[in-house]
Amino acid sequence: MAPQNNNSSGGSSAPSSPRAEYTDQQLHNALLQFYGGSTATNENCGHIFGFGNPDHEMSMLQRITATTMLDYESKLTNGEAATAVSSIQTLLEEASSFHEAHGPILPLQSIIQSKSPCMTLAAEFKRASPSKGDIASHLQAGEQACVYFGAGASVISVLTEERWFKGSLEDLRDVRLATTELANQNSLSRQHQRPAILRKDFITTKYQIAEAAASGADTVLLIVATTPFNVLQELILFARSIGIEPLVEVHALVELDVAISAGAKVIGVNNRNLHTFQMDLVQTEKVAEELTKRGLTFHHDDCLMDDDNKPQLSLCALSGMSSAHDVDRYRKVGVGMCLIGESLMRATDPGVAIKGLCLDPKDYAASQSVSGGAYTGGTKMIKICGLTDPNDALVACRAGANLLGVIFAEKSKRKVSVEQARDIVDAVRKFGERSDRMEIKINDNSNCNTPLSSLVAKSHALELAARRPLVVGVFQNQPLDFIKEMVEKCGLDLVQLHGSEGMEAANSKHFGVPALRVVDIELGSDGSEDRTSMDTAASILNEVTSDPIALLLDTSIKGDKHGGGGTGQTFDWTIAESIQNMGLPVIIAGGLTPENIGEAVGNVRPWGVDVAGGVEAGPGVKDIDKLQKFIGGAKKAAVEASKGF
Repeated sequence: MAPQNNNSSGGSSAPSSPRAEYTDQQLHNALLQFYGGSTATNENCGHIFGFGNPDHEMSMLQRITATTMLDYESKLTNGEAATAVSSIQTLLEEASSFHEAHGPILPLQSIIQSKSPCMTLAAEFKRASPSKGDIASHLQAGEQACVYFGAGASVISVLTEERWFKGSLEDLRDVRLATTELANQNSLSRQHQRPAILRKDFITTKYQIAEAAASGADTVLLIVATTPFNVLQELILFARSIGIEPLVEVHALVELDVAISAGAKVIGVNNRNLHTFQMDLVQTEKVAEELTKRGLTFHHDDCLMDDDNKPQLSLCALSGMSSAHDVDRYRKVGVGMCLIGESLMRATDPGVAIKGLCLDPKDYAASQSVSGGAYTGGTKMIKICGLTDPNDALVACRAGANLLGVIFAEKSKRKVSVEQARDIVDAVRKFGERSDRMEIKINDNSNCNTPLSSLVAKSHALELAARRPLVVGVFQNQPLDFIKEMVEKCGLDLVQLHGSEGMEAANSKHFGVPALRVVDIELGSDGSEDRTSMDTAASILNEVTSDPIALLLDTSIKGDKHGGGGTGQTFDWTIAESIQNMGLPVIIAGGLTPENIGEAVGNVRPWGVDVAGGVEAGPGVKDIDKLQKFIGGAKKAAVEASKGF
């Protein structure tokens, strides 16, 4: 069967449409020929997934690589189109003319090392991907790259693969020209050095490297996982011969051996296994540890030394990062560059998102220095509750939801079966490129000596974990053993207690996963509240314990002894504001809709927002338009609100 792929976004690049479709046998044969055919050796190919196994099933990475090779083969050798294709020599002449007109190639390793002690950011332009489908297919490459550059990116990565990533060489050229023009305009200011431009594609030939240079690239990505050692070595040497220092990508430690032996100087660790699409952020740390064991110098802080003592290598983290905490995590192990794409492509304001990464360690330290004061971090968590369909869950994930709620409460119109919950969990895990429950790591901090400080720390841990969406099981006055059973059967990441169970019931020891604790904000029958917001906030904080992972405030009606929720009414949001002014971030729910979410986020700046009925076409059936507008509205309002802080 021929591999399925996304439709193109247009734009001129090789290979040109219409595209051929290939059989599995053709793809297999292309790979075998690339590996060396009958002369392929374990020395050159032993690190390649499935090498030597005649029954091996190709991974998606291998399918894409083989398809790209066959597309180029067709372009370069078949029919009338081949006569119009430039030779490598012609491409190199075009590259020379391009760089004479628009500036020389920038040395990647020098660019990275020059940013020390700040983290170098490679911001990526990626319209789509095989695992996520469309990400932001409407964006224009040059415009987005200028936003990245203006906010502090020193490298711009451009996906040029057409079928699955909807990219093109035209995107690469547009990015190079637009950022060069912007840098020239800023030549009298502090930001006069243009960013280095990375061609990110499935490169297997010298032709593709020459093609990249002719389109303005400063560097190219070489993927060890699909490239024989001897070919990798040839490609590295060819790239250097024309002034390009390649970014050599590894995932497994066996691939690190190949990269080092082939002479790589800039090594990128893809935290995503491109054969399985599983994400593991520890992978970069494993490579850093291995380099240290081998006595190879790479630590980014050491780049401040004189030229003779600079590190031999530069280490880069690729995939899965989205926050200042991720950047700091890798800064601590000596990483010099972080490549971030999807979260910036999805961001309402990518410039604000980049500033929030705290590339300068001083900025990160300042952001973490406030303790015991008001919570002023703004809205970071979006929860979509009452899901019954995995397709709705995926829409929410793609739009940017952090928490996906499935309801087990008996009285709920949105109650799910075990099978429905399991299907949603499977869909969310696949989207998040994981195969198991997400572990929420809560640091045992000796400074957390009060329930309030403990909850603040736990909320922070949940925020970090929920960068990839988590599934929450919602329960109301149900036996703890039943809740634990549902956690295990369905694979829930955490639970939410929405009844009169009490704070202590939210201790993770009861279920094996953390629990959100709902606090009811009681309204009278006429919709009014009996106490002032300050009194209510003080009363809530008086009753909190360190058992839950976080608090969620929701509306209830006076006299309902079973717990609130599902009222469709808002409570006085200044209660949430008062609690956050006392230091505790909270999630708010109750009566939120696409129409009022901007007001809620903009005025109150709650840590999180939660919606169910406000984005439905009917009980348990989400209205896709409302759902997307709600999440988009929350994100946009959060960005605008942050500008005042």
